[in-house]
Amino acid sequence: MTQPEILDQDIRALQEWLRAAWQQLADPSLTAFGRRELRNQMKQYNADLRAHLKRAAELQPRLSTEPERSFAKPEMRIFAWR
Repeated sequence: MTQPEILDQDIRALQEWLRAAWQQLADPSLTAFGRRELRNQMKQYNADLRAHLKRAAELQPRLSTEPERSFAKPEMRIFAWR
């Protein structure tokens, strides 16, 4: 596996864990202590997910190779028809 594939796999695993954690958080049988611990874990996994997404964005090549255009006065010619 290449590094981008591993990173993509990690991102998907973190997303799936967070999705399951939100469902578990809705369980009424969860104690107050359990909820607090789950929320703390969710915060950590969320921070990990953001770091992975940032790293994935840095690895992606730019879609366009053209230099970015700056906002300047456009070159326009207005023709009048008579």
